[in-house]
Amino acid sequence: MDNATFSYNNCTSEDLYDEFCDEPCDLRPDPAGVLTQTVVYSIICVFGLIGNVLVMVTYIFYKRAKTMTDVYLFNVAVADLIFVLALPLILYNEQNHWPMGRASCKMLGSAYSINLYSGMLLLACISGDRYIAIVQARRSFGSRSHALTYSRVICSAVWVFAVALTLPTLLYSDLSEETELDGTETVTCRLNFDVENTAKLIKLLVPSLQMAVGFLLPLLVMLFCYSSITCTLLRAQSSQRHKAIRVVLAVVVVFVACHLPYNMALLIHTMSLFTLRDCEGEQMKLRALAVSRSVAYLHCSLNPILYAFIGVKFRNHFLQIIADLWCIGKRYIYPGRSSRGTSDICISGLMKSSEASNMSSFSA
Repeated sequence: MDNATFSYNNCTSEDLYDEFCDEPCDLRPDPAGVLTQTVVYSIICVFGLIGNVLVMVTYIFYKRAKTMTDVYLFNVAVADLIFVLALPLILYNEQNHWPMGRASCKMLGSAYSINLYSGMLLLACISGDRYIAIVQARRSFGSRSHALTYSRVICSAVWVFAVALTLPTLLYSDLSEETELDGTETVTCRLNFDVENTAKLIKLLVPSLQMAVGFLLPLLVMLFCYSSITCTLLRAQSSQRHKAIRVVLAVVVVFVACHLPYNMALLIHTMSLFTLRDCEGEQMKLRALAVSRSVAYLHCSLNPILYAFIGVKFRNHFLQIIADLWCIGKRYIYPGRSSRGTSDICISGLMKSSEASNMSSFSA
């Protein structure tokens, strides 16, 4: 969340060197940008909520987790759902000067960080599991129970690590009152510090961790694993290899397309911290951050499609969910018309889907 609303020409937005300030510079987002952001965030919320809830419902009621990738996918859906639920509250508070108070500033500010670290690291774990399953096929984690145990331990470690990395955001995020050009008071949620050295450290540390752990590390792991997988699939004599390779390319391309622009904008922003910069350049940088951040947020609504619903068996589970919801809806809407046969069909369909076999990696 970039919360600067008002600054000065040739002045740092951190307000540490006010003696260099020149002319006033309005850094508030324009109304068209606010409207566009609201529409984009609404789309992300709707599709992210539907997709990730369906993934979780499928694993809870229809498809038991049988592989490490299943456990990772369920946890990715949980991480994305946390952020999707927080996103409308973030948007509401930013546009209404944080009426929900200081606690919401800390919690909502931390929601994105937790989603970023846990989600990206879990996607790296998925690529590693697929690498072992396809490239190192002779290596295994032993029995199914051992594999599930390992995956749960890894997921627990990822969540603990994500929370630890989020602590600076949780501790230092606070509400800040600012005066706009027209003299009105606004309240924003931003990193606040009493000591100048602490401000410099944390304001460099937080974006650096986001870029290193939340983007660069998962990207390197995914590039290594998926490039090795692609080479192995190209050598395999299989009619399905081209579809599998397309899935691999789609996963990598979407990841890079969603997160690279925001991380580049964040890198430029971080490198310019605590330096003098002109008003026009600062306005352009903040617009680039806002646009690229929206694109990065979009990834949480694409994960269910890229990692779950692209598989044939997972799509079958999804269709079974729709069929069962239709049966349940008919039973409550037309209770007098429901028959014993209809109930048996719904129940048998649920039991059949819950006993379905596990989808293989990259099935299409």
